[in-house]
Amino acid sequence: MKAIIQDGNPVLRKKAKKIFLKDIRSTRIQKLLNDMKEALSQKEHGVALAAPQIGASMRIFIIAPKVFGEEKKKSAPLVYINPALTRKSKKSKKLEEGCLSVEGYYGTVPRAERVTVSAYDENGKKFTRGAGGLLAQIFQHEIDHLDGILYTDKAIKTYRVEEVKK
Repeated sequence: MKAIIQDGNPVLRKKAKKIFLKDIRSTRIQKLLNDMKEALSQKEHGVALAAPQIGASMRIFIIAPKVFGEEKKKSAPLVYINPALTRKSKKSKKLEEGCLSVEGYYGTVPRAERVTVSAYDENGKKFTRGAGGLLAQIFQHEIDHLDGILYTDKAIKTYRVEEVKK
């Protein structure tokens, strides 16, 4: 399994490269998607993962199905390739946020309340999705990863959280 890279690794600070449409169905990209899905599935509290978090500086992120409710937990993660925020509400909200690449910390981050994202799925089909609430927050957090930005860069405050014992 691919390890999730932690803050301090230079790949997290690089602007990730776009993927050519013709390469989306390639063995290399499909393997990367599988590696991402496996890495995310190993994290009980993880809801999304960007490719740079497993060392691949490519514009991809995935969202765990648990974000969409219990009934979708068994389905595959949603894939966003070359995502772009096409709309952002002017109204923002301060939200609590954590990150699999900044383990043990949380912070308060101002995020747009509503956003719209355009991206390609794992088959190369383009789609657009609007979101509010948690999903809008995830879109912004993951696209920041693809731009070399961590939530701690935007946080108003951060704090250490003691690891919950199992």
